[in-house]
Amino acid sequence: MAKTILAVDDSSSLRQMVAFSLKAAGYQVVEAVDGQDGLDKAKQQAVDLVLTDQNMPRMDGLSLIKMLRALPAYQKVPILMLTTESSDEMKSKGRAAGANGWLVKPFDPQRLIEVVKKVIG
Repeated sequence: MAKTILAVDDSSSLRQMVAFSLKAAGYQVVEAVDGQDGLDKAKQQAVDLVLTDQNMPRMDGLSLIKMLRALPAYQKVPILMLTTESSDEMKSKGRAAGANGWLVKPFDPQRLIEVVKKVIG
């Protein structure tokens, strides 16, 4: 059974790139256009990993992570941030919100797959 990854990003080109890379590696991908859409989709369908951007309309990545972590089903699901934000301050906010890891854009598809495999196998 393929693992399912929720990819949340307001950039459709980036979502497509992420989805293409992950699908090529054998994962199923659910795409969401922003944090609110990501939260709605996460509630509708259980996923094995959440990959989220930080800067998005309606709900940013940190808010999404906090909302997901408040749901019993998402207390242990790995959440990775994929964002242009790379400051230590942002990373510590991410960790405090419940993020398990951090990937900086522009991302290397090979690196993305390696990190995802490490986190969910």
